Amino acid sequence: MAAEFAGTLILILFGAGVVAQAVAGSGLGDPQSLGGHDAITWAWGIGVTLGVYVSARISGGHINPAVTLALAVFKGFPWRKVGPFWVAQTAGAFVAALIVRWNYSEVLAKFDPGHTLKSQGVFSTLPGNGTLPVGTWGAFRDQVIGTAILLFVVLALTDLRNSPPLANMTPFVIGLLVVAIGMAWGTDAGYAINPARDFGPRAAQFITGYGNAWRDQNGDFYFWVPIGGPLIGGIIGAGLYLLLIGRNIPEEDQGPGGGEPRPEYDVR
Repeated sequence: MAAEFAGTLILILFGAGVVAQAVAGSGLGDPQSLGGHDAITWAWGIGVTLGVYVSARISGGHINPAVTLALAVFKGFPWRKVGPFWVAQTAGAFVAALIVRWNYSEVLAKFDPGHTLKSQGVFSTLPGNGTLPVGTWGAFRDQVIGTAILLFVVLALTDLRNSPPLANMTPFVIGLLVVAIGMAWGTDAGYAINPARDFGPRAAQFITGYGNAWRDQNGDFYFWVPIGGPLIGGIIGAGLYLLLIGRNIPEEDQGPGGGEPRPEYDVR
């Protein structure tokens, strides 16, 4: 739990931090602010990489409840650890968001004095990123698909019977995967693809002045979308990997390194 807390905290420190800098800093004309979509996607991917490196040796580096659930359903991860992992992941995201909120308090107050939808995206996601014509169910669909892609590829990268990255490069490649998802699937719902990543910062946002944190720009309750969508999508993606790839790999093939494989839920 400590490792999952720390890994998810690192993820959100970089993820929410880059959005605060890109949105609020750029909005105030800060010439030092590296704003823009590319900066955001790269920093989130780097945050995932570093969060997994921080936690992988102890907990397997899930840092995402959708990953934990999918590995429990398909890969033998102990069900008794699912709830505690979810609590630790969400708590890490919550604390990290509080740190970002505190550090950028002056900038956010100047950029958005009313703490409205204008700066809500620093911490939590919205359908159509708050401006585009995407509804609740369109965003839900997007979260299912995006997280299915995430888990499909994560299982491919961590299956030692397949051809996984060597020399402890798996977290780096998973980070690139998140960058790619952000660049290709970021419009409809902000690519949360992680319930803890959205709910923890959303709760921090709510207690620090964002009264409408649980709703979207249309006034509808939205917080459940980046929770339910990723949990369902993760199971779908992991199941599809096992159906299309995993079950077709010969059991005698132990991967390029040979020998006894580590548990497949252990991302190291």
